[in-house]
Amino acid sequence: MNSVLQEMVTLVAAGRPLHPILPRPSSCNKSIWCNCDKKMSNGWVAASLLDCNAWNSSPSPLIDYSVPLPRSHYIQVPHVRQMCDWDCGLACVLMVLRALRVDGHDLKSLSSLCHTTSIWTVDLAHLLRHFAVNVAFLTVTIGANPSFAVETFYKENMEEDGRRVTKLFEKAAQVGIQIQLRSISGDELCMLILSGRYLAIALVDKRKLSHPWLDEICLGDCCGLNTGYTGHYVVICGYDIDTDEFEIRDPASSSGSGRISLDALEEARKSFGTDEDILFISLDNFEGESTSSNETLPSNGSINPL
Repeated sequence: MNSVLQEMVTLVAAGRPLHPILPRPSSCNKSIWCNCDKKMSNGWVAASLLDCNAWNSSPSPLIDYSVPLPRSHYIQVPHVRQMCDWDCGLACVLMVLRALRVDGHDLKSLSSLCHTTSIWTVDLAHLLRHFAVNVAFLTVTIGANPSFAVETFYKENMEEDGRRVTKLFEKAAQVGIQIQLRSISGDELCMLILSGRYLAIALVDKRKLSHPWLDEICLGDCCGLNTGYTGHYVVICGYDIDTDEFEIRDPASSSGSGRISLDALEEARKSFGTDEDILFISLDNFEGESTSSNETLPSNGSINPL
C-alpha cells in the first residue's frame, strides 16, 4: 500500500484534517476557490476571471475527512465506446449518465447539445449540469491556457476555443458548477473515490496512458508514432488500496473495464496539456450498484470489520 496514502487514511480515521481550512470572507459568494496568485498555471491565467472570482482561502473539501474509509470501493459503470476521434469526453459523460440511470440519450444527442467537436473539460461540466448532475471541476488554469497553442492537438482551434471557453467559465457559477482552482494529489483522488461519493472524469495524455514507455526509449519518431500531447478522457470508478490500482472506463478501449496504477494515472493526468483537469460527479442520492471491502483503517492502522 502507498505509504503516504496509509498515513492519510490513518489521519482520516482519527478525525484529523489533512490541511487547515481557512474561513471564507463573508462578502464573497463566488464558485471559484483559489489559494494562489496570478503567476500560477504556466505563468498565465485569465486575469479578469481570477480577479472577480478569487480570494485567499483554502479549497473547499469534497468529503468529510473524519469518516473512515474502506480499503476498496467500486461503482458499476456501463462502458461506452467512442465513435469518433473527438468524442471521448461525450462517451465519458454518457457512461456517467447511464450509471446514474439517466436514460434516453446517446452520443449523437449529446453531440447536438455541444455544438462543437473541439471538446474541453468545461464543455463536459456544462453538459452534465444540463442533466442536473452535481459536478465539481478542479483545474490549475481558469480559461484556455494560451501556452498550449504550441501543441498540435490545440493550435488549430486555439483562438476560437479560447473565446468560447472563457465564456463557459464565466457562466459556470450561474449554472451551479463548482470550480476549484487547484491541483489535486493522487492520494486525495484515492480518498475521494474510496469515499464512494464520487465518480470522476479525468483529462489525460492518451499517449502516456497507453504507452508510458515511449518517452523512456525514444522510439516515437523512428517508429512513426505520435509523441505529442493527445488529450483524452477516462472515467474513474473505483480504487483498491492493496493493489494501488484504479478501476477506469476508457472510451477508446474495446474492453468493458480496465485497471491502472496510481503512478501511471498521475503521469498521464498531470502531463503538459491537461491543466490537471478533473470532474467529480456527486453520487449523493445515487442508488446504483457499488461494492466496498468490509474493512476500514482505524486510527491505529489495524484492520477492523465495519
